[in-house]
Amino acid sequence: MKRIIECVPNFSEGRDLEKIAQITGVIESVAGVRLLNVDPGKATNRTVVTFVGEPEAVIEAAFQAIRKAGELIDMSNHTGEHPRMGATDVCPLIPISGISMEETAAYAQQLAKRVGEELELPVYLYEEAQSIPARKNLSVIRAGEYEGFFKKILQPEWKPDFGPAVMDAKRGATVIGARDFLIAYNVNLNTTSTRRANAVAFDVREAGRVKRENGQVVKDAHGQPVNIPGSLKSVKAIGWFIEEYGIAQISMNLTNIRVTPLHIAFDEVCERARDRGLRVTGSELVGLVPLQALTEAGKYFLRKQNRSVGVSEKALIDMAVRTMGLDEFTPFKPEERVIEYLLQDPAEQKLIRQSLIRFSEETASESPAPGGGSISAYVGTLGISLATMVANLSAHKKGWDERWEEFSDWAEKGEDLRKQLLLLVDADTRAFDSIMAAFSLPKSTDAEKSIRTQAIQNATKLAMEVPLQVMRLCLQSMDVIEAMANNGNPNSVSDAGVGALCARTAVLGAFMNVRINAAGCTDAAFVRSVLEEGSQIEKEAVIKEERIRKVVDQQIDKL
Repeated sequence: MKRIIECVPNFSEGRDLEKIAQITGVIESVAGVRLLNVDPGKATNRTVVTFVGEPEAVIEAAFQAIRKAGELIDMSNHTGEHPRMGATDVCPLIPISGISMEETAAYAQQLAKRVGEELELPVYLYEEAQSIPARKNLSVIRAGEYEGFFKKILQPEWKPDFGPAVMDAKRGATVIGARDFLIAYNVNLNTTSTRRANAVAFDVREAGRVKRENGQVVKDAHGQPVNIPGSLKSVKAIGWFIEEYGIAQISMNLTNIRVTPLHIAFDEVCERARDRGLRVTGSELVGLVPLQALTEAGKYFLRKQNRSVGVSEKALIDMAVRTMGLDEFTPFKPEERVIEYLLQDPAEQKLIRQSLIRFSEETASESPAPGGGSISAYVGTLGISLATMVANLSAHKKGWDERWEEFSDWAEKGEDLRKQLLLLVDADTRAFDSIMAAFSLPKSTDAEKSIRTQAIQNATKLAMEVPLQVMRLCLQSMDVIEAMANNGNPNSVSDAGVGALCARTAVLGAFMNVRINAAGCTDAAFVRSVLEEGSQIEKEAVIKEERIRKVVDQQIDKL
């Protein structure tokens, strides 16, 4: 697995598009880095940039971007709604795949050291890259902002981790660290009052507000102000007025979406705003968002309506966008805002992105792939899709309202199987292509012959494992199909029957591919294990299909 980290630098420029383009240009000039998103804000005068890649490439791109931002941005003239202390205000690294948080923190420290030494810029570490607990929190580091840092940086306890202990008037200072995925999220209110927006922000943010009695700050035994905690853990929030929109917003950072998910933050703000006579009119995401944050939100709002959550990813995202008003001011395009979608390799979904006509044409062409393995996977996908449809129809059937959750659970299982099987359509063709690629390797020397032989065997095993996985998933899908035949909407029982026929066909077809590829595998133990498992799945699938078809025929005869 490749080591992939994400970098989300925030630059203190959101109005001059030419300057922003110059900064993102140096990022894109670094080989191995992929620029995912550029999100400028006029009112905040701040741009959030997102890019990914392998660690060495990412920290090189981050360094070059910090250098360029320092050349272009003059903090002595900067104004904006968002707290800030430097041209590159903050530069977090986030582990995405194949790398630990500890390793990511080490790269953040490496970047910070280079920025401090080569650019002579004051640099503070934060979150997981910072070893001093009192200096881990970004808001604590940034307190006083640019204007206050000329004095703050001279205090011994606020000496930078790297670079000079002198505030740079033009470039300011910067904060570099490593953290989990953070969602920057703004909720729109039907008011222009920053004070009222702040009141709601203090209600929900974890830090809450300072306790007061008779207008006086209440202090503890040590003379420190007593805080009244807010209702949401792992949430930072402030209120501000956005001139661009003509409204006040609650601007939140959701620092741990496992603790406080997006939808919970939205609902809680709605409740607290209502308590203060305000209304939430919509919301906006800044930068990118993990797919799960939107799908879980979609499920949450569907469950509140007693509706099935076993629907497509697209339907769940649409529900989240509509409910939270994520498109109130600008269109919300998932393909541009969901990080997993931006990281997808189109080559891995070449077949399933085609139209039905094009897919059939390519199958019918003289090319040997896609072949029976991909078709088996797709037939299995259609089978579980039918069962999922029956489950969703049953969840909404008039008179069955009390059973919606039962069928929603079945639909959710079906949807999960559908997505897994769909990806195997392309995986089977890629496995075939890997065999062809292995056979094309050079074989002039003994070393080349050895490498070629091993590559052929590895590819052959993969070409057996993919259709075997199709068989496993299709057998699992028959549990959903059978449940729908027995207990689902009787008007759709024939759909369950067709689903069973598809699943049986997929299992038998996939096993043919397992067997034909087994002939080229020299690992006798592996072949024996795979064929034994495949044979057992085939027997069970045939028995289940016959049982389901009997139930379907009986129910049709009663109609």
